[in-house]
Amino acid sequence: MSNFGNLPRTVLTALAPLVWGTTYVVTTELLPQGHPLFAGLLRALPAGLVALAITRTLPRGAWWGKAAVLGVLNIGLFLPLLFVAAERLPGGVAATLGAAQPLVVAVLAVTVLRESPSVRRIVWGVAGVAGVGLVVIGPNAALDATGVVAGLAGAVTMALGVTLTKRWGRPEGVGATAFAGWQLAAGGLFLVPVTFLVEGAPPAIDLAAGLGYLWLGLVGGLVSYALWFHGITVLPVTSVAVLALLSPLVAAVLGVVLLGQTLGPVQIAGFGLSLAAIVAGQLPGRVRPRSAVPPLERTLS
Repeated sequence: MSNFGNLPRTVLTALAPLVWGTTYVVTTELLPQGHPLFAGLLRALPAGLVALAITRTLPRGAWWGKAAVLGVLNIGLFLPLLFVAAERLPGGVAATLGAAQPLVVAVLAVTVLRESPSVRRIVWGVAGVAGVGLVVIGPNAALDATGVVAGLAGAVTMALGVTLTKRWGRPEGVGATAFAGWQLAAGGLFLVPVTFLVEGAPPAIDLAAGLGYLWLGLVGGLVSYALWFHGITVLPVTSVAVLALLSPLVAAVLGVVLLGQTLGPVQIAGFGLSLAAIVAGQLPGRVRPRSAVPPLERTLS
């Protein structure tokens, strides 16, 4: 399929990180403070249960184990690590560490998916991380060892989940909503004991918080993850991974539009560099010409 033919799928997949970019402003402006894991739990488990109720489709055979592994990697482990990094690091530092995910996916594509190494992917992955860093890291950014480890572990965890999702694919006859529901439910169930052990009783929820949780669960959870996992199954995994760079960029734009923050020349340059990395990540790789195949190999193929 041509690159133009992939454009509609790419746009739909990109909607997921665009929506995830609203998480910061929703969390800071609408949700009760000090309960990030509870927010992650409500983002995952209700959406997963709703998806299962709508589709009435459960895993079969080996997919019980695969769905559990993917749910824990993509959601159950990723969200706590993300929130730990966000709490212990400035938001810009945490976002930049998370932006390393495409780099990790480029490595895993070689080791797990047996794809050929690509210098282009590495270069643009580094450019994307640098661009996000220029956009969101302030001059007084401080580093915390635990936060840095959590941020990098979160990037590795989700990168592995994305890569395994691509390797295992989606069972025949199972739609994207059901597939997302399996993982959201598995990740949410994993988060239940973690949340109550770490945070204790849930907070009081007023109207604003209720709307925030509804947005995170319905749109940021069910809809976004269905689009995201569908994109992973139909697009090159490295192309999907680099789309995650959209999330911190959207968060920066919302900070300007809604919170009165500003973007200087350095931030604008970083924004452009990140967008260039995202676009470059969607371009097809170099294909070896048919004439380059040895004659004997052509004869046997």
